[in-house]
Amino acid sequence: MTVLGRVPAGQALTRGGAQVGDLVCVGGELGNAAGALPLVLGERQADATRAEPLLSQYWSPSPQIALGQALRGKATAALDVSDGLLADCGHIATASAVALRLEVERLPLGEALTAFLGLEGARQAALTGGDDYVIAFTLPPAELPGLLAEGWPVHVVGRVEAGSGVSLHDAQGRDITPAVRGYQHFRETP
Repeated sequence: MTVLGRVPAGQALTRGGAQVGDLVCVGGELGNAAGALPLVLGERQADATRAEPLLSQYWSPSPQIALGQALRGKATAALDVSDGLLADCGHIATASAVALRLEVERLPLGEALTAFLGLEGARQAALTGGDDYVIAFTLPPAELPGLLAEGWPVHVVGRVEAGSGVSLHDAQGRDITPAVRGYQHFRETP
């Protein structure tokens, strides 16, 4: 499917433009769609309280169009999380020629996902699972209070630094970046 639309001149949110010192943010919970995959494939079962929020995100993701519009003129770079947070942040890092440092403790995880997969499984789903279609974006720190005051579900998950690539750190600051970072579109499979 191809979707076409219009954006006011000079206001498109692209992957390029992230600046050192920006915050790395997401517009909602991560990992729910990936968490639903074992249910969809019949590999696991769960009660309705856990299954419904996950399956709802998987079958009927809601694009964050209004948030995207609110970010115009504020965010420096943006995209939706379709390949996993680590992989998609890698696209921003490459296009912007910067490094993105993410903090695992700051990932917004839903209760149903954590109850279904456990904390480590929920983090893995959020980082590498994809299909959330939540907006990941970079934002100058001065813009955050206004977005929060307007009620947007913005979660800070890291910051932009000089360098290249994406790294994941634990609460003690140790680099815990996994080797697999999400869906790879052009990877050969055996």
